[in-house]
Amino acid sequence: MTDTHGHIERRGIDLVPESARYGKPRDLMFLWAGTTTTVFTVVYGAFVVALGLSFVQSVVVIVLGNLLAYPLLGLASVQGPVTGTTTLTISRSSYGPRGGRILGVFAWLTLVGFEAGGLILVVFAALTLLDGAGVASTAPVQIVTIVVLAAVQLLLPLFGHSVMMKAQKYFSTIFALAFLVMAILVLPKVDLGATTGTGASASTMIVGIALIMASGGLSWAPAGSNFSRYLPVGTSKRAVGTYAAVGGFVPYVLLQVLGAATASITLDVADPISGLPAVLPAWFVVPYLVLAMVSLLVQNSTNLYSSGLNLQTAGFRVSRVTMVVIDTVICAIITYIAVVGQSFYDLLNAFLSLLVIWLAPWVAIYVTDWLMRRGRYDLPSLASETGGRYWGRGGYRTSGLVAQAVGMVVAALWVNTTTYVGPLATLTGGADLSIPASIAVAALIYGLLARREREQPTTDPSPLQTEGAHTR
Repeated sequence: MTDTHGHIERRGIDLVPESARYGKPRDLMFLWAGTTTTVFTVVYGAFVVALGLSFVQSVVVIVLGNLLAYPLLGLASVQGPVTGTTTLTISRSSYGPRGGRILGVFAWLTLVGFEAGGLILVVFAALTLLDGAGVASTAPVQIVTIVVLAAVQLLLPLFGHSVMMKAQKYFSTIFALAFLVMAILVLPKVDLGATTGTGASASTMIVGIALIMASGGLSWAPAGSNFSRYLPVGTSKRAVGTYAAVGGFVPYVLLQVLGAATASITLDVADPISGLPAVLPAWFVVPYLVLAMVSLLVQNSTNLYSSGLNLQTAGFRVSRVTMVVIDTVICAIITYIAVVGQSFYDLLNAFLSLLVIWLAPWVAIYVTDWLMRRGRYDLPSLASETGGRYWGRGGYRTSGLVAQAVGMVVAALWVNTTTYVGPLATLTGGADLSIPASIAVAALIYGLLARREREQPTTDPSPLQTEGAHTR
């Protein structure tokens, strides 16, 4: 099951043996830089300005939001080399093997939303290019375009970790250079005076911080160990966490600030296909659309890879390759619906804005459990679906499930989105404290309950477990 260049990877959530480990922590920086350097990131910066924030306020929100979010991705990556398995499989230590299936479903739905959103924009960009070439956007053309692009999107995650890591290393450099050219073309047109008025209230800035966190490091955290698990067991935890966090943080800050600055020219930057190109020179529109397509396809490869693993964690007993194909088919269907009926994209954005309800308490429980265990896990128990140390009652651990449920209720009460405002958010002038409140509550409840919940005796350690237990 060795993951080699040019061969389809068949390994799913099973533990990666030491003999199959390779790479260095800095590879994670290129992976996350390539994944986050997309048009979507520029758009999120424009969304912040659209909330009513001044440019200065937007920059503060962007920096603070990413400073709070991307360390979470780093913390969710450090367990990979020690355990050799995926992030949500590690979560079984908190929820139990069967309880972890619930999180697997949440995580899968989340990534399907991101995948569909990305593919929708890719198809719109392709149809725009075809229209410029004189090819009308008829139903057959739309269907063929969707099928072809969905098939292209399938390739990188199908071949697996090794090919993706190498491809992301080169793509991250290409994307960085392309967006640098875009910044050089756009920034001279920016009128910062148009976005430096009185600005918005503190509560609106808090809503912006929540949006930035949800769009970046917080939403990527469930995939952290999915990619770091192939690193050797003795890899430095500090290096793993730092490279993963920096790889996402730097592109997000730079591109979101670019998006906020560009919004001073036109708020239609929130529409990256028909709006943003309007501020670009005519000769750069086609290269820009190609850049948008390729960058989003590469980002979706990361989503598809993790999404297949999440479905396995959810209890679906089919291969990772089959999972990737299933995801691709679902994304193609959603994309067709969106292309035919324009309103679906608004619904998709509303769905993505509610991610924090499950993500915030999950990351609190995940990190708290890791700290309480001092980074040590019983690996055979993580891999087992029939028993082991983390079995709890019938495969469910009360501490994790109760903390998750209460944390989600708190988040729902305090969230503030375009489609739903929680009662606590209303009472506090519209401030969205869903993330800090649910993180604090979930961590506290889990810490108290987990200390009292008894675990089964440790199983006999495997060689990989013994090495991981002594890693510092």
